[in-house]
Amino acid sequence: MPDVRTMTGNGHLLNGDSHEAVGVAESGTTRLLVVDSHPVVRRGVIAILETQPNWTVCGEADGLSDAMKLVHSLRPHMVMLELSLLNGSGLELIKELSASHPTTKICVFSMHAETLFAERALRAGAHGFINKTASADELVDAIRRVLDDHVYLSDQMTDRMLFRAIGGNSDEMERSPIETLSDRELEVFEHVGRGVTTRQIAEQLFLSPKTVETYRENIKVKLKLQNATELTQHAVKWVLEKSGALAAVN
Repeated sequence: MPDVRTMTGNGHLLNGDSHEAVGVAESGTTRLLVVDSHPVVRRGVIAILETQPNWTVCGEADGLSDAMKLVHSLRPHMVMLELSLLNGSGLELIKELSASHPTTKICVFSMHAETLFAERALRAGAHGFINKTASADELVDAIRRVLDDHVYLSDQMTDRMLFRAIGGNSDEMERSPIETLSDRELEVFEHVGRGVTTRQIAEQLFLSPKTVETYRENIKVKLKLQNATELTQHAVKWVLEKSGALAAVN
């Protein structure tokens, strides 16, 4: 008997000896759903999560639409998600989950910089943010804290947000131009930096090409860029720097 049954698209309900669907899991078992566009990453996260007693991964998905279908059908206690998905936006998924399933905990496990995305994720409705550079023990600790009704951030990010909340100001705490972008603008900016065309961005984020062009114009104004070429160069540089920083940590 196979270990995974495809439910829809690339969303999966996990079953077999080590996975139990909603309604079948033993009393007291915490059900978790893993959402990430990379299958290898999902398998690694699942392997870590299922070392914990009374935790079971009830499903996995690689995009927004499949994730929402699985949440509706499986009713997990927590959703672990990456912000960059195969289709749709991680931030939009958080907002949809918060509106339709307010009791479901949401923890972001992302390659993205915490300083730029953690606060956005919390505003959208997430309960925790942990970077993929973290150890397995740190990941488990983050999930436990969120399940215990706490908000999880790194100590550095917690200090940063508290400093801002009390009106602190320093060169280190000042917002970079990138931080002035809205959630959607930032998503479009990243896609541009990854070489995705306007039409492809529209398809992946469920927007019209005209809306994407409007976001591109807004980004140019906020970042004081003169034309599309400068926008692309700036976006590519930012994506490469971000990827390099993550690789250096790893």
